[in-house]
Amino acid sequence: MFIVELRGKRAIVTGGAIRLGRAIALALADAGVDIGLHYFHSRDAANKTCEEIRARGTRAFSIQADLSDAANSAQHIVAETAAALGGVDILINSAAVFDAETLQAMTAESWQRTMAINLQAPTFLCQEFSAQAGPKQQAHIVNIVDWRAMRTDPEHLVYTLSKSGLVSLTRNLAVELAPQIQVNAVAPGAILPPPGEEESYLDKLAQNIPLQRPGSPADVTDAVLYLLRSDFVTGEVLNVAGGQEI
Repeated sequence: MFIVELRGKRAIVTGGAIRLGRAIALALADAGVDIGLHYFHSRDAANKTCEEIRARGTRAFSIQADLSDAANSAQHIVAETAAALGGVDILINSAAVFDAETLQAMTAESWQRTMAINLQAPTFLCQEFSAQAGPKQQAHIVNIVDWRAMRTDPEHLVYTLSKSGLVSLTRNLAVELAPQIQVNAVAPGAILPPPGEEESYLDKLAQNIPLQRPGSPADVTDAVLYLLRSDFVTGEVLNVAGGQEI
C-alpha cells in the first residue's frame, strides 16, 4: 500500500471547534494539513482551536455556517476554504446533533433539523467538494457516523436514521466519485460523554462493550488518519467502538 503524504494538504473539518471535530482538526494539523474549520455557535472555541493549529505550523481559519441551511452553508464553506487555502483536498463531515427521541417523541421540526445537519449538509458538502476538485487531484472524504448506524436504537430514532443514511451515502459516493476521490467513514462508539454528562456516563456504557472500556478521541483520529493515508481503501466504515456495534 502506498502511504499518502498529508503534509501540505488542505482540509475542511465541520464542527471542528469542539469535541471530536476539534481532536480531528488538531490531529490533521500535527500531520501538516491546513484547516478550514467550520463552526456554528462556538466562535471562541473555534478561534482558540485555530490558534492551536497555527502554533503547529500550518494554516487555519474559521468559517461560521448554520448547517440546517444545508445547501447554502455547504456552498459557503467549500467556497471560502478553497479561496483561502487555494483548494481543498480533504473533507471531514464531523458536525452533528445527537438528540434522544423515540417515534412518539419526535416532531416535524426535530426530524427536519437532525436530517438537515446530519445528512443533508454532508451530502451537499460532498457535492460542492467534489465539484471543486481538479481532474487529477486525489482527494478524500471521511464521514463521521456512529456504531448505531449498524444496529437499532429506538431511543435515538431520527439520529440513527440520519447516520444510517450517511453510511449509505459513503458507499454510494465511493463508487460514483472513484477513482479520483476516496470516500470512507469512521463510526465511533463510547468516546466522549454527551454534552452535560459526566465521565461516569461512559463507565456505565462500558459494561455493554466487549472490550469493557470506553475509547478516547485519539482512537478516532488514528482511524481518520489511517483512511486518509491509504490509497486503496474506499467505501469502508471503520468501527471504533470496542465491539459495541456487534
